[in-house]
This record gives sequence, structure tokens and C-alpha cells, in this order.
Amino acid sequence: MSPHRARYARYSGGPDPLAPPVDLADALDVIGQDVMAGYSADHAMREYLRRGSRDQTGLDELARRVAEKRQELLQRHSLDGTLREVRELLDRAVLEERKQLARDLDDDARLAEMRIESLPPSTASAVSELADYSWRSPSARADYERIKDLLGREALDQRFAGMKQALENATDEDREQVRQMLSDLNDLLAAHARGEDTSEQFREFMEQHGDFFPDDPQDVDELIDSLAQRAAAAQRMMNSMTAEQRAELMQLSAQAFGSPALMDELGQLDANLQALRPGEDWGGSEQFEGAQGLGLGDGTGALQQLASLDELAEQLSQSYPGARMDDIDIDALARLVGDDAAVDARTLSELERALRDSGYLNRTSDGQLRLSPKAMRQLGKALLRDVATRLSGRQGQRDVRHAGAAGEASGATREWQFGDTEPWDVTRTVTNAVLRTASEGGQPARGIRIDIRDVEVTETEARTQACVALLVDTSFSMAMDGRWVPMKRTALALHHLISSRFRGDALQLIGFGRHAEVMDIEELTALDAQWAKGTNLHHALLLAARHFRKHPSAQPVLLVVTDGEPTAHLEPDGEVYFDYPPHPLTVAYSVRELDNVARLGAQVTFFRLGEDPGLARFIDQMARRVDGRVVAPELDDLGAAVVGSYLGSRGPGSYREQFGGFYGGGRGFWVDD
Repeated sequence: MSPHRARYARYSGGPDPLAPPVDLADALDVIGQDVMAGYSADHAMREYLRRGSRDQTGLDELARRVAEKRQELLQRHSLDGTLREVRELLDRAVLEERKQLARDLDDDARLAEMRIESLPPSTASAVSELADYSWRSPSARADYERIKDLLGREALDQRFAGMKQALENATDEDREQVRQMLSDLNDLLAAHARGEDTSEQFREFMEQHGDFFPDDPQDVDELIDSLAQRAAAAQRMMNSMTAEQRAELMQLSAQAFGSPALMDELGQLDANLQALRPGEDWGGSEQFEGAQGLGLGDGTGALQQLASLDELAEQLSQSYPGARMDDIDIDALARLVGDDAAVDARTLSELERALRDSGYLNRTSDGQLRLSPKAMRQLGKALLRDVATRLSGRQGQRDVRHAGAAGEASGATREWQFGDTEPWDVTRTVTNAVLRTASEGGQPARGIRIDIRDVEVTETEARTQACVALLVDTSFSMAMDGRWVPMKRTALALHHLISSRFRGDALQLIGFGRHAEVMDIEELTALDAQWAKGTNLHHALLLAARHFRKHPSAQPVLLVVTDGEPTAHLEPDGEVYFDYPPHPLTVAYSVRELDNVARLGAQVTFFRLGEDPGLARFIDQMARRVDGRVVAPELDDLGAAVVGSYLGSRGPGSYREQFGGFYGGGRGFWVDD
């Protein structure tokens, strides 16, 4: 048995080394949704950090906790703690003195009683009145001396945190050291204001008086910053008191340590600091509403806490130019709000850093952030899993990575080539690795390493390639009626399926609004809502036909997603003609191009969004004309309907292999004409 015993304690060496990694997939999904809704990637990331997610606290929630802490400070405390403590000491001193005078029978005792009974009701005035009083009770005299000592320590604690406790039971020698420190400090600050101070002067000051400054400033500017922040908080505390409280404290200050010189030095210090740091908040105030009294030092500390909370709120807002998560003071958040808040903020900061460093976001030449191709693949993968779930109608068999996309096996094998999706022949692959290892002088008994050259795949029968044109409506109505993001999600899911599982197929994305244009998936995903009116199906069909002609050996597949009848067409001179209701010439041009596409052998499917009867009649007639199909899916099922139609066009085998043997059109409504 080991003589050493294990000891357990909270880990305090930085971020938890056993904490799970940040969930970039969840963040990317939310950011991708906002980007597809028309926001910039940078704005989308900021919104995610602000809102958070189901499992991740966002900046808004942290800001709420900061505001709650601030309100708690104001509602719990009041600023009359010193006045209360002075009043208690005074009342106790007066009571003990009365007891002593009642026992004394001389005439001077009667005169003293009259003086005691005629003390003014104001605490400060009573303390001043008793400044030259000859106390008969030793305990009363001690309590009165404690008042002067308390006032001195509180006055110093306002400017130098911790002085109240440090100078408790202080001797005259201790007080003289404080006075000398204040005098030397004022000399240093005055020299600095004139530009005459030296680093040697600062060093000598710290060597002599460094014990008064536990934060260990490294130069005079750090010293001034620290003192000015505290002094400004002290001034804000005085501003937050009532006029009566301020007047009482000003009158009492003359009794501090029984030495007016101390207050003169402190007054000079405040003047020097305010001149050197005019940018500090010297004029602010707060409204304290609680019952727990704070002394001058503790009250000043509370005002500093409030200032720190305000600074944290500004950092958490991330609303200023150049804002970054690294700006947030994690240590201050832990100290003022709690460790949980600090952990949440640190996680958000790591999320931001990971999003920027992982390659999911790229910065363009104009300085804007864009979703990278890597991010597009990740989003497409997630969307395709969702589509698979909707198509299968059940949990399990969701991830297309486990499905084959090849045709029937021919019985032969061949060397793997880039882009192949056929399954590995494991026996041949391992045999190749063993033979290669032996030929290279290795020892297979000690294990082998498979090289890409060893891989053989199962050869399959030739399968027809598809040439796919996805036409998506980008007109005004798509954005207005909430169909913008589902349209983009659909395009991204289909793009990922073809690029990852059917690499031999040729997909072209065509957006059509007032005019049509071919788009990359990144371009379509980042496309802002188009507010120009017009649905130019004619132009889109022209581009689709051109795409089909470029791939004469592939099976053409035309998928059209729209929520409106065609209202625009191209004139012979290339200009766009728009009219609503649809002009007969626009309809005729659209029908003519659809016939041209049909003559190329295209399998046509229309995806009708919305319940407009006119659109339904037009789409039905168009589909019937080319022996096509019509799908009227709900928005949530649009992606499943489009992907299902594409897979269906490749034959039932492809569909079953991709999505676990279930063959159908999703939860859309199929109408075969």
C-alpha cells in the first residue's frame, strides 16, 4: 500500500481540462439559419453569442445576471453606516457619562449634566460640541476617542481599501506614518502634474510606503489610475447621500484622528487625482434603497463594484466598434457574479475563437465574414440527416454515411479511385496491404498499415448519371411569406447529397426573380431577400436547358420550387418584361421553354408553395403538359420532397439504398398527371 493519500480539491489552474469541447455543430446550425435568412455571417455569429442556445447560456442572460447583481447591491444597502456607527458610539458615551455624573455630587457635575442634556440633535454637531469636554467616565472617554479614530480610519479607507482594518488600534506612530505617506504622495503627484517626476522618485516612494499599496503598481501612472478610480468612487458615494448626510459627514471629518491636518492632506490628494484623471466619473451618483448600512470605505467599495458591473455590462453587450469576446473580464465576472457566469462567458469566448479558427468562417477581400465551403458541407450534412429522418418516417437509419449508393455488384473488384462511393472489398484490401508490407521488407506479424494504394472496391454495374437543375424562386413573395430560409435549406441539402453521394451527377442551382442567374451554393446561401417584384420562370428554363445540353449523356432532372405564376420574361433584346397579372406572352414564353426542356428528355417536378388557386391550376397544367409531377409540401417538408424527387428520378434502388429501404415521397402530397 502506498503511504501517500489522495487529496481532492476544486481545480483552479484555468479552464476545466475535463470539460467537453465546445459544440460547434449546434452553433454552426444556428448561424447558418440566420445567414440563410439574409444576415451576414458576422451578424449571425454575434446573434448566436447573444442569444445562446438550449444548452449554452448567451450574453443576454449573463448581462441579465449582471443587472440583477447591480440591483441587489442598491436594494440591500444604504450609505449611512458610518453615521449610524458614530451615533451608536456617541449614545453609549453619553449614557455612560450620565451614569457617572449621577454618582458625582459636586457642582461641576451639575453643570456638566446641563451641557450633556443640551447637546444638539445632530450627530455631527454633538460630536463637535464635545470636542473640548472633560469626560469623567473612562469608558465614555474611550467611546468618544473611538469616534475620532473611526472617522480617521473611514476617511482613509475611502481612498485606500483596507485601511479601516489595518489601522485598528493604531498608535500615534502609525498615524504619523500615514500622514507622512500622504504628504509624500501629494508631492509625487504634484511633480508628475508638472512633468518633473522621475522613475527614481517613484521607486523611492514605493520603497518607503509600498506597504500601503498591496496592488503593487509598477509606475506612477498605474498608481494614479488605481487611486483615481477609488477616489472617484468615493466622490460618487458622497454624491449619492442626502444633503443632510453629506453635511454631517463634512462636519464630522474635522474630528478624524483629532487632526485637521489629515483631512487637509486627503483634500489635496483628491484635488491632485481629479486634475490628473478628469475622465473618471466624478459627478455620478446612485440611489441606494436598502437597510444594511455601509461605512465610508465599504460604501466606496460598493460604488466601485457598481462601476465594475457597469463595465461588465458594456463588455457583454458587445455593441461597440471592434468588440470581441476576449474583451470580457472573466476574473471580474467570477468575482462579482459567480463562477458559473465566468464558465459560461469563457465557453462563449472559446466558441467565438473556434468558429474563427476552425475554417467555418472566411473573411472576404472587403473584410466581411462568409460561411466557408467547409461550413457549407457541415450544414448540408446536418440538413440531409433531417431530410433522411423525414423520408424514412422513423428513427434510426438516418445517417447516409452508412448507406450504399452504388448499383448491383458485378462480382469483380478494382482499385479505388477518387470519388468512388462503392463499398470496400475488405479481403482484397487487407491482402494487398500484407503483400505490400512483405515486399517492402516489413514484418506482417507485427501488424500492417493499410495504404490508400491497397484499397480495392466492389465493382458495380454502370448506373445512369443525372444532370440536375434546381430552379428556386427568389422573388419578393418568397421572402415576404417566410419561404426564404426553407428554400435555401432545400438547395443546401440537395447540393450536399449530390456532392457527397452522387459525385458523378451534375447539379446546377438557378435562382429566378425578376431575372434568373446561376449561383454557387455559397452565393445562394448568403443571398439577401430580393424585394424586386417578378418571377422570371422563362429565363430560368433557358438556363436549365443550357445546362442539360452540356451533359448530353446524362439523364436531365428538372426541379422547380416556386410560389407564384410567371410574371416576367426575357425580350428578344435581353431586357426583362414584367407585368401582373401574368401577361399571355410571359406564359407563352414559359410554356415554350418548358417544352424545349421536355424534348431533351427531362424528368420534371414542380414544388408548389402556397394555396393560391391560380398558381395551382397553372402548375398542374404545366406538369400535365410534360408528363411531370406536382408536389405541394409543407415548408418543413420541402427539403424532403425535393431530395425524395431527385432520388426517385434515379430509380427505386437509389432511394432505398440512401434511406434505409423506405421508398416514397415524404410527407408531401404527390399528384401524378
